[in-house]
Amino acid sequence: MTPAAERRLLQAAVAIACCVPIAAGAAGVLLGPAWMGHPPRIPVDLDSHVRYLSGIFLGVGMAFTTCIPAIERQGPRFRLLAALVVAGGFARLGSLIAVGAPSRGHRIGLFLELVLVPLLVLWQARLASRYRISPAPAPAAARSQSPS
Repeated sequence: MTPAAERRLLQAAVAIACCVPIAAGAAGVLLGPAWMGHPPRIPVDLDSHVRYLSGIFLGVGMAFTTCIPAIERQGPRFRLLAALVVAGGFARLGSLIAVGAPSRGHRIGLFLELVLVPLLVLWQARLASRYRISPAPAPAAARSQSPS
């Protein structure tokens, strides 16, 4: 596979993966814990905390989208955002150990946070390495001009 084709494939994978934090974050911001099927009487502090964390989740998803156009050059930003997601995944894993397994959606989130995101980081690093090894060809205008 050419670096350009691999780049497009990674861009598509990241774009699809960004849908999860953007959708879940927006739902949490707009609806609070109610979107997860909790009873109508939710403590105010829990509602506030869920909406705050949902805003962060939404922001992280949106920040990942800024990596998509030049994904091969976004290593530091991509790794920082991934580290935030993985840290959240470890916190979710701590909850699973301490109080038990959450719903299926949250278990899927755990998989995304601790498996998929690290794999995307490795893929991005591989792609960045391929672009450093085989730089893009010179633009057509530069090739057509010969030195005098």
